[in-house]
Amino acid sequence: MDDQGCKNHMIMIEGNLERITFQNEENHYTIARLATGKSNTMITIVGFMAGISPGQTLRVCGNWETHPRYGQQFKIETFEVSLPETVEGIQKYLESGVIQNIGPLIARRLVQHFGPKTLEIIEQHPERLTEVNGIGKAKACRIENSWKGHHIVRELMQFLQTRGIKGSYSAIILKEYGEGALDILKNDPFQLAEDIPGIGFLIADAISQHNGASKTDPKRVRGCIQHLIGQGENDGHTFLPDTTIIDQCHKTFHIDPETAAFALNELADKGTLVTEDYQDAKAVYSKELYQAEQGIANRFKALLSVPMPPLCMNPEQITQEILKKLAIQLSFGQLNVLEQILNHRAAVITGGPGTGKTTLIRSVNAIFERMGKLVVLAAPTGRAAKRLSEVVQRDAKTIHRLLKYNLKEQRFEINQNNPIDADVIIIDEASMVDTLLLFHLIRAVPVTSVLILVGDVFQLPSVGPGNVLKDIIQSNVIPVYYLKIIFRQAQESPIIINAHMVRDWNQKGEVPDFHTAGTDDELSEFYFIQQSDPNTVVQTIKTLCSDSIPNRFGYDPIRDIQVLTPMHKGLVGTINLNQELQNILNPGKVGMESMGFTYKKDDKVMHLKNNYEKEVFNGDIGTISSIDNQTRQVTVDYEGRTVVYEAEEMHELSLAYAISVHKSQGSEYPVVIVPLLTQHYIMLQRNLLYTAMTRGKNLVILIGTRKALSTAVNNDKPRERLSGLARKLILN
Repeated sequence: MDDQGCKNHMIMIEGNLERITFQNEENHYTIARLATGKSNTMITIVGFMAGISPGQTLRVCGNWETHPRYGQQFKIETFEVSLPETVEGIQKYLESGVIQNIGPLIARRLVQHFGPKTLEIIEQHPERLTEVNGIGKAKACRIENSWKGHHIVRELMQFLQTRGIKGSYSAIILKEYGEGALDILKNDPFQLAEDIPGIGFLIADAISQHNGASKTDPKRVRGCIQHLIGQGENDGHTFLPDTTIIDQCHKTFHIDPETAAFALNELADKGTLVTEDYQDAKAVYSKELYQAEQGIANRFKALLSVPMPPLCMNPEQITQEILKKLAIQLSFGQLNVLEQILNHRAAVITGGPGTGKTTLIRSVNAIFERMGKLVVLAAPTGRAAKRLSEVVQRDAKTIHRLLKYNLKEQRFEINQNNPIDADVIIIDEASMVDTLLLFHLIRAVPVTSVLILVGDVFQLPSVGPGNVLKDIIQSNVIPVYYLKIIFRQAQESPIIINAHMVRDWNQKGEVPDFHTAGTDDELSEFYFIQQSDPNTVVQTIKTLCSDSIPNRFGYDPIRDIQVLTPMHKGLVGTINLNQELQNILNPGKVGMESMGFTYKKDDKVMHLKNNYEKEVFNGDIGTISSIDNQTRQVTVDYEGRTVVYEAEEMHELSLAYAISVHKSQGSEYPVVIVPLLTQHYIMLQRNLLYTAMTRGKNLVILIGTRKALSTAVNNDKPRERLSGLARKLILN
């Protein structure tokens, strides 16, 4: 690689790699020091680099950037490695530990014996390594394998970079294919489209186009179609119209409509995709999601076909039992809903905050238990399950734990052949359940049991594809009980009143009423701070979290206050806000670097994906209780239960002073702060604002512009997801 090998806007620098400051073992993100020029001027280089070690000569292409904390750094786009040629350089290279099974002593012996030909011997004549004292046949074999493995990673990364593909993808590809990864990329790149959802097709396409392959190569066209369907699923759709797929193939990937249509029909004929009539087009599903929708519809039909035994309690007995067990006097409306629920195999309870959903869950549980029925409670996330357990004062599980998810085999052990052992299954926060999870749940429900789904249909839909609670309600096939009356205690809460204004059953939505906001002499639960400049918003959030709220209201700045933001990027996105809030709420202290962030003792962190081995789940929030930089371990306290993370597991954590609204679903916090600016335009949605507001228990503060607030209230478009579940429920 020379100056011509760098893209026009890039700079090429050559130097000697002095030391690696940090390297993520999973994706090879690296921070290192490079000695450049005759004077050996030290610079910091950052980027995705695999197979590098001190002593090597690097040629790197990229550009200078200024990090707000660490100053000037050279950000690498591509790199090449030159192995050291001098005896001194070779010895330093091997002593660095880059090749497993070669320590400092063996490194010195190798160089003393083979001199400048040491690396040539290791690569081309590894059998000669036994000539060195302390190296037998077994050790020579291990050194040979370590050498190969070390260079495979680097060669793969360089292969990708020369084709304009991010080197960070090398870790994902290696995990999928191992040592044969480079051969697959060279000989059959579109294999990635099938094996690695999301990025697989884009990587394969970049490689094939670099090699001059035809844009109408059948493998490319099929991969493109499946890629587009996968993108649709990531956007929440369970299917895409064939017209949309064909149009995107043409506009984005330059595949003519006739070729795309032929390939789509071919995939459908093979059963890889499934199509059904949809308006003036065809709905195109992945096989898995089609079977899930059809399976849900079939199972609900089976459940509803089994008659319920006569109810053995009259309204007065039910009222007395609830009063006795829960010390609650049900309203006439609540009692009426409760009676009806007790007479159905499947039912939905939906309503906003303060309308009595929790009271009904407790009441249903109490009456079924009084009737001698075994009741189980579950929710989609760990935090939602914990909240459910606290309010009902009974054990509640995540749906995955209820179905006994087997991580190793990636399947549910509780299924149609081994159903849930319960007479009644109550699922809270049902709006968060996606199509596939509901399918696995409902087919594990015995047809002689009762399934009750409880949720707020106006909240954000599930992260996964589908909008199952909305579809079930719209189908009018399963009995639905709407809770609209706000109870007296809740009527006193500005948070609940304003949330219902945003929600509005007529689906028009209203801008919240801020006349109830507190003055200097009167505290309120709901505030709007009007500010339009993002920098000022950031400073205000910092002041609120570190000073105003703790001093005026008495809340703990880390444990009680949660900033919820619509975006990840930008000044008021999660990434920047977390760094700003960390600096003011948890300053100083030695920490551990991971993915460009510093984690410190007492930091507030969130777990990002379900980890069944550690028993921590997506959205769980904890505090770092200790960091050991020698063992590279971080210990997190999740409300009294400690979990240890190795350095390579740190990608499962993020700072949690500020989190996305999506990540807050199923949780409640004493104080919620929500920035709303027009820069968030793409994310300004009514259900997002409503979800954020309803996460706050005692205090909600919105910061931003009235224009952004009005935009969010009036934008109800995101509720529309392409899904065929309602239609299948009706037709069944």
